[in-house]
Amino acid sequence: MKVGEKNTLKILRGTSVGMYLGDEEDNDVLLPHKYIPENAQVGEDIEVFIYRDSEDRLIATTLDPYVKKDEFAVLQVIAINQIGAFLDWGLEKDLFLPFREQHFRVNLDQYVPIYLKLDEKTDRLVATTKLNKYFKNQDEISLEIGEEVDVLFFEKTDMGYNVVINNTYKGLVYFNEIFKSVNWGDTAKAYIKLIREDGKIDVSLRPLNIIENFDKDSAHILAKLEENDGVLELSDKSEPAEIMYQLEMSKKAFKKAVGILYKKKEIIILEDKIEKVKS
Repeated sequence: MKVGEKNTLKILRGTSVGMYLGDEEDNDVLLPHKYIPENAQVGEDIEVFIYRDSEDRLIATTLDPYVKKDEFAVLQVIAINQIGAFLDWGLEKDLFLPFREQHFRVNLDQYVPIYLKLDEKTDRLVATTKLNKYFKNQDEISLEIGEEVDVLFFEKTDMGYNVVINNTYKGLVYFNEIFKSVNWGDTAKAYIKLIREDGKIDVSLRPLNIIENFDKDSAHILAKLEENDGVLELSDKSEPAEIMYQLEMSKKAFKKAVGILYKKKEIIILEDKIEKVKS
């Protein structure tokens, strides 16, 4: 049984405290009553997450934790005592973040970026904020320029936001590439913009193909027009911050997309607003 991961196990038998599940190596684990799906039957396979309970016993749950072994996440600190902090990860037993695994001292209610690892000596899951050692290095990058990836925002810097790319690499999204509110723990689709010789990766939240960008921006503006009865009170005179607030795009992108829509006779451009052409 793999601790910290989803396991597909067979329901062996029912007891007064729950159902016991087993693997092909004759290991078994308890699935408490409160997690047993309705109509579960002995002999069936079931997918569960395996971890250790408050008494350090292996336990199964059908709950889906916010993070699994060998993954990055941003979690909230919900308790601190003399040995470390405890994080909310969606399960009954809170996730332990020892003081020795804290790159910086965390505070109560703070959201912190962590990596979930298995302590080989104790077979216990623990969190660490010492993230850099768990990113793949520059010799192992298997990404291509323009490739679509999943990113997790985890740290603000002087230049932008550091992100986890595909739960594997560390990247940076520059401030001038961000046109919406971003918080730690947010996830997004993004695109590889540049892989530097030192292994650092620049990421864009917009596809690199300019025509594709404008097509998406035009479609987004049309959708917003539909939502607002065919009118948007935005124009060339609008402040960039107002355009960003309403459309989550730069003023430059807005003007390009509006030009495309105007040429296609999809909109009418007025002094202080744009209107969708009625069909």
